[in-house]
Amino acid sequence: MPTQDATSDTAWVICPGCGEVLYRKRLARELDVCHGCGHHHRVGARARVEQLLDDAGLEWVDVPERSADVLNFVDTLPYPARLSRARRATGLGEGVVVVTGTVAGNPLVAAVMDFGFMGGSLGSAIGEAVVRAADLALRRRVPLVLVCASGGARMQEGALALMQMAKTSQALAQLDEAGILTISVITDPTFGGVAASFATLCDVLVAEPRARLGFAGPRVIEQTIRQKLPPHFQTAEFLLERGLIDVIRPRRALRATLARLLAAGRPGPTPSGTGPGGAGPAAESVIRDPARLPSVDAWTAVRTARDLDRPTTLDHIAHVFDDFEELRGDRVSGDCPAIVGGPAVLNGCPVMVIGHQKGHSFGELRARNHGMATPQGYRKAVRLMRMAAKLSLPLITLIDTPGAYPGLEAEESGQAMAIAEAIRCMGGLPTPIVSCVIGEGGSGGALAIGVADEVLMCSNATYSVISPEGCASILWQDRAMAPVAAEALHLTAPQLLRLGIADGVILEPEGGAQRDRALMAERLRAALTDSLRNLSLIEPDELRKTRRARFRSFGETADIGEAAFT
Repeated sequence: MPTQDATSDTAWVICPGCGEVLYRKRLARELDVCHGCGHHHRVGARARVEQLLDDAGLEWVDVPERSADVLNFVDTLPYPARLSRARRATGLGEGVVVVTGTVAGNPLVAAVMDFGFMGGSLGSAIGEAVVRAADLALRRRVPLVLVCASGGARMQEGALALMQMAKTSQALAQLDEAGILTISVITDPTFGGVAASFATLCDVLVAEPRARLGFAGPRVIEQTIRQKLPPHFQTAEFLLERGLIDVIRPRRALRATLARLLAAGRPGPTPSGTGPGGAGPAAESVIRDPARLPSVDAWTAVRTARDLDRPTTLDHIAHVFDDFEELRGDRVSGDCPAIVGGPAVLNGCPVMVIGHQKGHSFGELRARNHGMATPQGYRKAVRLMRMAAKLSLPLITLIDTPGAYPGLEAEESGQAMAIAEAIRCMGGLPTPIVSCVIGEGGSGGALAIGVADEVLMCSNATYSVISPEGCASILWQDRAMAPVAAEALHLTAPQLLRLGIADGVILEPEGGAQRDRALMAERLRAALTDSLRNLSLIEPDELRKTRRARFRSFGETADIGEAAFT
C-alpha cells in the first residue's frame, strides 16, 4: 500500500518513518510531525505559510508568470499535461508561493516552495517568483526567507531551467550588497539546481531534522559512479557535522528560531545602560588608568585565568545577552566547537557575538578541544564577522584560549592562513568591535578574534605571545621556569593596560570571576554596553581608519625615519 502525502485529504496517513497509521487531523495538529518517531512529513506551501507566519498582516503576493512549454517537450506525457496535473493536485498555479507578513512581529518577505508541484522542480516561473520575492524584500528593506523543497531543475524546460540558477543567485547577491538578511529553511528534499543556487546562498541555513540537501541525489550518485554512500548521507545531521548548515530545528521550534534570527536582521538602537562617568556598574568596575590598579602576580593570574570554575563564553552569553542563536559551520569542511558565535541582543541592541569556548570538566574540555580552535573555527568566525558587517551589527568577541590548535589536521587544513584571514577581515570591518579577554589570551589564536576598536580585559585574565610553559621550554629549556617566564612576558591585565594593548580592565569580584558569576556578568554587560555606545557614534570609515592606526602604532619607534630603510 503506498504511503499518503501528509498534505492529502485522506483520513489516515501511513508514516514513512515508522510505518504507523496516523489520524490525519491529529497529524495536522502536530504540524505534520509523527508523534511516534518524529518523522517530518512533507507539507504544502500554503500549510507551511500558516505554520510560520503571523495571521495578522499576512498578504499573498500575486506572481502572474506561468510555466510555458517553450520546447514542446513530451516524455510519457506532454509538459502542459504535467503542469495541469500538478495544478489540480496542489491548488497552486506554480510550485512556489510568495507572501509578505511577520513572524512574531518581525517583517519579512517569504518564498515557499511546494514539493507536491512536480517535485518542486526549478523552472522559469519559479525562478521568476523567487527573484520577485527578492526584489520586494530589497524595496521594503526587510529580510527574505526561502523555504526550499526541490528535486532539482525542471528538465522539461531544458537550458532555460538551468539559467534560473544564475538568475536567482544574482538576486541573492543584490540583497547581500544591500545588507539585507536572508534565511533558507531546508526541508526534505532539497537537491540539484535549487541546492546549488538560492537555497545555500543565504546568510543562515536552518534545516528540519533529517532533511536531505545536496547537489546530486543518492540514486544519481550510486547509478553514475557506483559509489557506496555512508549512513544518513546528505541528511541535516550529516551536513551539520561537516559545517555545511547552521542549525537543525524541529518544526515546532522553527517559528521561534526564525523570530530570533529576523530580529537580528532589523536595525537596532544603541545599547542602553550607563554612560561615561556614570554611576552604574561600568563606571565603577572598568579601570582605564593603570595607576589605579594594584600589581598582580603573573603566575597567580595565569592559574586564575585557567580555573575550571571560571565563567566560559557560553556562561557569559547566557547571563549577559538575550536571544542568542548559535550558528555553526564554516560552510566548507566542518565546524569547530572551540569557537561559538551567533546573533544576540545586548540591552536591546542586536549584536554578533563570537568567542572561544572551553568547559568546566575534563569531558567538556575534551569536547571543546580545550578552547583551541581549528581552521574551521576561524573560518566560521570570519563568516560571522562578514555577516555582522553585512547587517551592520556591532561585533563582540570573548577571548579565552591557550592558543590555536597545533595538530596535524589543523596544519593540513591551513591553520596559519585561517588565522591570517581572520585578522585581516576583522581589521577592515565597518562595524564597531569590542573584544574582551575573559580568561587566557594565547598567541595568534587569541588575536584572530581580537582586532578590535576597544580591547578590554578581566582583571585576572592574561594575554601573551606564548604560554609561560612554552616560553620557559624554549628560552630556559625548563618548563619549571614558567612562573619566571610569566613575569617576564608582562601578560597580566595591569601590565597590558600600561602598554596600551588593553584599553580598560574590568574588575572581577574578590577571588575571581568564578566566585560571583552574576556580579561578573553585570559588570561585563555594563562595560560592553558602555563601549558600544561610544563606538556607535563613529562613522564606519573612521572606525576602520582608527582601528588600523591603533594596531599600526604598536611597536613604533618615534625616532626611526626614512633613512633607516635606505
